[in-house]
Amino acid sequence: MATTLTRPRHGTVIAGVCAGLAERFGWNPNMVRLVFLLSCLLPGPQFVIYLVLWILMPRRPY
Repeated sequence: MATTLTRPRHGTVIAGVCAGLAERFGWNPNMVRLVFLLSCLLPGPQFVIYLVLWILMPRRPY
């Protein structure tokens, strides 16, 4: 399990936000992506949160 919240360089679909969250917390990346997509059916700031995480989460150096 990763100790910091970073976006991986490989295994990403769009920006690596879901993959980075999954690695950090030891979850399956595909399940995190599915939960995010299902949450988009509900009203709320999901896209804004994704964009903010995309900007704030650093890209993994290796």
